[in-house]
Amino acid sequence: MSERIPLMSRPIPVVVIILLALAVDQVVKFAVEMWLPFQEAVHVLPMLALYRTYNYGVAFSMLSGMETWFIIALRLFVVGFVVWLWRQTPKARGVAHAGYAFIIAGAFGNIIDKVIFGYVIDYVLFYTETWSFAVFNLADTFITIGAALVILDELLLLRRRDR
Repeated sequence: MSERIPLMSRPIPVVVIILLALAVDQVVKFAVEMWLPFQEAVHVLPMLALYRTYNYGVAFSMLSGMETWFIIALRLFVVGFVVWLWRQTPKARGVAHAGYAFIIAGAFGNIIDKVIFGYVIDYVLFYTETWSFAVFNLADTFITIGAALVILDELLLLRRRDR
């Protein structure tokens, strides 16, 4: 009897999830561009504001002095590597595959911005009176969730091996 393959270990559901995540990311960024004032905090909750700004680099504005083509190529390399990891990871590890899908979706969301505008649209800001986190977007959140799922999968794998 063959073992059931998890949903996120199958190519078609993964592509559908990536496309849905990309669509939501781009719709939200379009709305941010249309209606959110540039570099003015719109306070939503204590410690949370919407704050439209542009990131010309990669995470935390690193490499913002680099050429756009270099940053796009770097991101495409990362996507290619994650696709390779997805293909190399055993099919039974659906949590890792889901993580890879979210990483790919987030990376493509930011690549689309970089190709179209030359920068990435960021708009979520966590802050206190004395501290603020880097402004980020939904695509960055997808990447973070994806990385967390891959780490969780590794921890679950270690736990299974210890039994």
